[in-house]
Amino acid sequence: QVQLVESGGGLVQAGGSLRLSCTASGLTFRSRTMGWFRRAPGKEREFVAAITWGGGSTYYADSVKGRFTISRDNAKNTVYLQMNSPKPEDTAVYYCAAAKEYSSARAAVYDYWGQGTQVTVSS
Repeated sequence: QVQLVESGGGLVQAGGSLRLSCTASGLTFRSRTMGWFRRAPGKEREFVAAITWGGGSTYYADSVKGRFTISRDNAKNTVYLQMNSPKPEDTAVYYCAAAKEYSSARAAVYDYWGQGTQVTVSS
């Protein structure tokens, strides 16, 4: 049974920092491109960032480029999202997702999803 468990969410002040983690089990993590998505209240789910299976390639939404960094530790089956200088508009539930094996970061198709972790950025 595949499980993706996010952690690290909470309340952060604008301009601060926060790191989200997502630990996977039940799949071959090292062969999966991983992504982060978010859903703000009243909005559609949107892509945030992705990282290929070996960590050699990353891809970001324009809205977070230069502020957020995605990384992974294949020895720990964990993907991270470092959020620096968050803004109130980054407030959302953040989800990690696992794509089909050996997907590109830009065109990945995701087939497993976590339950999400709430991030609230205060102004």
